[in-house]
Amino acid sequence: MAIGQTTRVSLPYPSTWDVFASFGGRPTTLGTLVISAVSNGRVSGTVNFRGTPIPIQGSWDERSRQITIESPYANFVGTFAYKDELTLGLRHYVLRGNVRMKPPSIRAGEVGTWTAVTNIPRV
Repeated sequence: MAIGQTTRVSLPYPSTWDVFASFGGRPTTLGTLVISAVSNGRVSGTVNFRGTPIPIQGSWDERSRQITIESPYANFVGTFAYKDELTLGLRHYVLRGNVRMKPPSIRAGEVGTWTAVTNIPRV
């Protein structure tokens, strides 16, 4: 890339992400986040922590690179970052932020952190 040239990177979709969530120092919960669509600042897809995909809806702010996701069991807020791995020809994407569980979750009221990662070949 030439000096002074910039690359605009947006939230990739459709994409599948590995999700890690932690609550109160308890062991991390592993799951899968699928971002099916991003249109006009709206995000849709599924999240799966226990074997059943649960629908999500949310918003995406391209300028601030912030995402909010709501499922029937939790609210996620986070920021987006990426890093190029030139030797592997990959771009590593990361979403990271806070999660608040809500009823009917057995963890309702708990607050934790979450990180989602995916890798996509660079073009």
